[in-house]
Amino acid sequence: MTKSDLVDIVAKKAHLTKKAATDSVESFLEEVMRALKKGEKVVLSGFGTFYLGKVKDKQVVPFGKEDKRQTIKGHRVVNFRVGKPLKKNVW
Repeated sequence: MTKSDLVDIVAKKAHLTKKAATDSVESFLEEVMRALKKGEKVVLSGFGTFYLGKVKDKQVVPFGKEDKRQTIKGHRVVNFRVGKPLKKNVW
């Protein structure tokens, strides 16, 4: 499913114009990104939880090239924990 597919579904089910449905979906995604950027969890009951995690610095050695060690800097990643109803319906 793409974002445009989601917009079409929202427009149909909520009896909205495509413009209004696009604005709604965009607003939702912007708020999710804003919350994650601030370090907050985003909990969607019955669906799951988006949260930030951290990856530590790590050393990487290309196969067979011990002399070319590289360091990958630590960074933040978005994780998703599946909610029970979603897990029950998908698995």
